[in-house]
Amino acid sequence: MTAQIEPVLKRDDVLSEPGSPGAPLVASHDDAATTDADALLHEVLRLVRLIERTRTHFASNGTDGVEHAAYILLAHLNCVGPVRASALAEAVHSDPSTISRQVSGLVKAGLVERRPDPEDGRACLLAATGEGERVFEAKRRARREQTAAMLTHWSPADRSQLITLLDRFNTDFEKHRPDILAAAAKHAAVARQGGTRS
Repeated sequence: MTAQIEPVLKRDDVLSEPGSPGAPLVASHDDAATTDADALLHEVLRLVRLIERTRTHFASNGTDGVEHAAYILLAHLNCVGPVRASALAEAVHSDPSTISRQVSGLVKAGLVERRPDPEDGRACLLAATGEGERVFEAKRRARREQTAAMLTHWSPADRSQLITLLDRFNTDFEKHRPDILAAAAKHAAVARQGGTRS
């Protein structure tokens, strides 16, 4: 049973294009599924707000000067290893121009370096420096300890179930993301045509 809560979004606002409320981008499903979607979106948006507030606090009190978006790039380079900028942009679902700006900041801070690509002398690879590895590990250790402390009263089974369901949700989101973006683009095109006619 899904808890009865005041939904953050109304039923027809689910996956709607910003600025055009009441215009759903996906076909309606049964009432139970829609109610569950409302409840899920409420909790996801609540989590996003909490993360954003926490991130803002750390950004204003941080000492390493790494913005969150750039830290995501640093984390990917630490976990995956040297990659080309195009592959990095694709991995984090960002555009090359944004990645270029963020990488420049990381290079300037001494956290990332550009290396020649052994497979193509005209290209270069992005890699974390020793300092970049240190900053990443320090941040990851702190976040791991904070999260572990927050979940101390959870049972191992509950923690395991949360991990499993979040992984499933993220996987489905990645799988359906192209359809969501295509529907959003189609909806925006229809809205523009309507505005032109008026």
